[in-house]
Amino acid sequence: MALGVPPLLFARHGFAADYGFAGFLDSVGAEAERAGIPAGTVNAAFSGLSLDPKVLDLDRHQPEFTLTWSEYAADTLTSGRIAQGRSIYAADRELLSRVTSVYPASPAVLMGIWGLESNFGGDEGSFEVVRSLATLAYGAGRGSYFRSELIAALRILAHGDITPGGMLGSWAGAMGQPQFMPSSYLAYAVDFEGNGRRDIWNDPADVLASIANYLVRSGWRWGESWGRQVLPPPTLSPQLAGGGVTQPLSAWAALGFRAIDGGPLPATALDARLLIPGGPGGPAYLVFHNFQAIRAYNPSDFYALAVGLLGDLVTT
Repeated sequence: MALGVPPLLFARHGFAADYGFAGFLDSVGAEAERAGIPAGTVNAAFSGLSLDPKVLDLDRHQPEFTLTWSEYAADTLTSGRIAQGRSIYAADRELLSRVTSVYPASPAVLMGIWGLESNFGGDEGSFEVVRSLATLAYGAGRGSYFRSELIAALRILAHGDITPGGMLGSWAGAMGQPQFMPSSYLAYAVDFEGNGRRDIWNDPADVLASIANYLVRSGWRWGESWGRQVLPPPTLSPQLAGGGVTQPLSAWAALGFRAIDGGPLPATALDARLLIPGGPGGPAYLVFHNFQAIRAYNPSDFYALAVGLLGDLVTT
């Protein structure tokens, strides 16, 4: 089935040469076939497959620094990305309207996620996903997780949505323009045009519909915002600044919070929590239920905030 790799490579990475990558692939292939994945699919995916040392190096030398909000925002909310997004939004507004009529999520947030994940399709990664996942399942610390994702990738190939060579993504296995892991693809990817293939690599309709489906299934509420920048009162209690309090927007208004233009906050019953990503004295945001739907895509306040802001900048 799979070709072996030199024992020296295994030794360099601390692997047991007596088991080997080929034996590992044989065991995964047997598991996949027991799960109903055709042997032909497994053989086509694993034929000639070799360990990818670059993936192992990336996994074992991931940066351990933490960006501040200002650094993260400078890196994600660039003028070039905003300009590109505005151009693409102008061209794709009709498509976005069709997608959101079926999967009612905010067009702005769809643009924000698309922009952050792959620069609107311009940078989806060039790693072969099967090879990356097999390498990580064999040699990374979370082997069982990556093994399950590898099985999921084989299910996608068995369905015929993409070929092994076309299944490209990040070194960690996130695929296509929405950067779905294979399990997320199986759960959320959409064949929006009805051509029998869920093509998140090349088809913008499938890309946007898949992101929208993810948001809707994560609890997105149509017609509600993700949040808004606000002006806090001159004095702010540490308890509120810490982001642990959720209360109606009217309660925040009663505490002296105002719209960013200095006007009153809208009179709605939406619950909100306060987010001051740069710390005291920095920009302040009140975020609503839909902010959590974005965090389901990536559980980071910085990420969700950047998605919301980028989407607003691109579509207004």
